[in-house]
Amino acid sequence: MIIAISITFFFIILRFAVTLFNFISNPKLHRVSKQYTDRVSILIPARNEADNIETLLRSIHAQDYQNYEVIILDDESTDDTYVVCAAFAVKHPHFRVIKGARLPEGWIGKNHACHQLAKEADGKYLLFLDADEEVKPGLINSAVHRMHLLQLGLLSLFTNQQMISPGEKAVVPLMHFILLNLLPVRLIYLVKNASVAAASGQFMFFDAAIYHQHQWHKAVKDKVVEDVEIMRLVKAEAYDGEALLANGMISCRMYKSYDEAINGFGKNFLAAFNYSIIGFLVYIVLIIGGPMIVLMTLNLPLIFFMLGLIMLTRFMISLLSDQSPANNIILHPLQMLNMLIIAVISIQKYLTKTTVWKGRKI
Repeated sequence: MIIAISITFFFIILRFAVTLFNFISNPKLHRVSKQYTDRVSILIPARNEADNIETLLRSIHAQDYQNYEVIILDDESTDDTYVVCAAFAVKHPHFRVIKGARLPEGWIGKNHACHQLAKEADGKYLLFLDADEEVKPGLINSAVHRMHLLQLGLLSLFTNQQMISPGEKAVVPLMHFILLNLLPVRLIYLVKNASVAAASGQFMFFDAAIYHQHQWHKAVKDKVVEDVEIMRLVKAEAYDGEALLANGMISCRMYKSYDEAINGFGKNFLAAFNYSIIGFLVYIVLIIGGPMIVLMTLNLPLIFFMLGLIMLTRFMISLLSDQSPANNIILHPLQMLNMLIIAVISIQKYLTKTTVWKGRKI
């Protein structure tokens, strides 16, 4: 029991230290006043996004960067995605929509769509966005500034998450919780070794010349968590890569219900641990089982110390990710339960090879 409690507190204190480092270092994309004019190709893979994508298109049209093109690829949608995008493109000359080719054997759908989009682009920079996002003024100019400042091969942003339903609030904050609780984000750029890598496919901003040379999405054509894999490849090829928090300049409503969120996270949580079931289970045991052991001791000083560290951790992460600290602290036990449910689903789908996303088996 003493050993288990000691390990639990070591892990909690270590995670608190990582969170504190992130809080102090404030790894956010900051707005800049200097204006840039480099051409940016905004590339959007879309599969069955008729209900979501117009919000993104309107927000791009309303943003303040001038030299850009937008290319949307309809990835074999079975809804009106192409019709919606084509109608928008007719009225806005910066925009055009293309039909994607049939998915070849050995490719993940999104990776194939992004690969096709890159071939159509002529910008100095390539910006890949998901169809369920919304951009704000200042985003593209600030990203271009960061690319110039650090001569990056890849800049990725962890977008702000829009959460409306109670089910979303009980699941979606886990994304920033795991990221900011386990990884000192600034080290993604500072440590040149490819093993220190993280990225978000919701915002991938590439130097186009480097991208075309290496064809990053083709290099990871069969990877579910392609964003992290690409960041690893970028760094392995001795280019600089950076990942930051979006600082409110781009947001995304990933899921619209509890079931969508559970299933969505279930398809890639294990992949984020490089498909190591043992490593994933050890993490789950430490983050959920450890605190349960401490609670069972009924030792009030230990319990209050543990709860204080957890609450401070949730408070800092919530502020960094522009989420409600009160909601995340109150919902913490429920979020941990949902993490356990996601873990079970993720492992079950991986072992039975039944992971399906947007009608395609992964």
